[in-house]
Amino acid sequence: MFHLPDRLPDLRDQVVVVTGASAGVGRAAARLFGRRGAKVALIAREPDGLEEARAEVEATGARAMAFPADVADARAVEAAADRIERELGPIAVWVNNAMVTLFCPVSELEPEEIRRVTEVTYLGTVHGTMAALSRMRTRDRGVIVQVGSALAYRGIPLQSAYCGAKHAVRGFTDSLRTELLHEGSGIELTHVHLPAINTPQFDWARTRRRKEPRPVAPVYDPAAAARAIVGAAESPAREYWVGGRTLLMIMANAVVPQLLDLMLARQAVEGQDRDSAVAPDRPDNLFEPVRGRHRTHGSFGDEAHPHAAILSAPAGRLGSVIAGGLVIAGLTGLVVGSALAAGGRADDRTHR
Repeated sequence: MFHLPDRLPDLRDQVVVVTGASAGVGRAAARLFGRRGAKVALIAREPDGLEEARAEVEATGARAMAFPADVADARAVEAAADRIERELGPIAVWVNNAMVTLFCPVSELEPEEIRRVTEVTYLGTVHGTMAALSRMRTRDRGVIVQVGSALAYRGIPLQSAYCGAKHAVRGFTDSLRTELLHEGSGIELTHVHLPAINTPQFDWARTRRRKEPRPVAPVYDPAAAARAIVGAAESPAREYWVGGRTLLMIMANAVVPQLLDLMLARQAVEGQDRDSAVAPDRPDNLFEPVRGRHRTHGSFGDEAHPHAAILSAPAGRLGSVIAGGLVIAGLTGLVVGSALAAGGRADDRTHR
């Protein structure tokens, strides 16, 4: 297991682009890139939140510029990339972080909702990657950081559209990686898979549940995600897995997927509900930004862990295999216990 060092190589005066930078993980990462001395370009839909994030980055002493754009619009992303290179200089790092989600069973999804989640979360990453590639190729250098999730490996209930989009990003990224290797390219491509993070997404994501949504515990602070993203930009590896739950989900899905199905079916539906009811006039950000709520942290600060283990997970790394074996050993007992309990309840219902 490889943990990123506390002191990372110098990013001073390098141009870093962060999408989804007006709130949450993107905003936290933009600030940290600023503290590392980078020139930070921030892309997001909502101009007011973007300007607030820009001011926070500049407060670190770094230069920052805001470029309002919807990443679902390929032309808007290209136009932003052109402006960034004209006004800040050659792009050295591009971080694809923008996303939207909704909490809803598949049976209640509308086609336009699935399309929107896919356009932002998947195609937004594709658009950003292609904009970065076309400029980095002329210099044969640069780093593209895809911000992924444990849900890129393992779908969970109520977030099928988001999980599907994150799976698609992983497939697209793996294909591109092989092409870059075939070309002998100097461009680095790295994927950072995050656990549940305490961001505003749970306060403004669309939901059809009766109760407000929440992340599946354990929850981590956005600063933990930011450290992993900045570390990946400075020390690119094939993938980074952030937090023990991410490792658990990925390895368990590879070894005992059916048992994981049972555990998620039993725990992850109500596990994404808060105690509070959804207000009838609650706004959401699926198609339009929710103004006045852009911030770094969400509503789960009391339970958010400030630090997360970061595992570098390239193919063949012995530490990954050993860690995976230990995790699976622990998980199997947990999942089997959950499955037996669920089976026992089913038997009780049968004999009533």
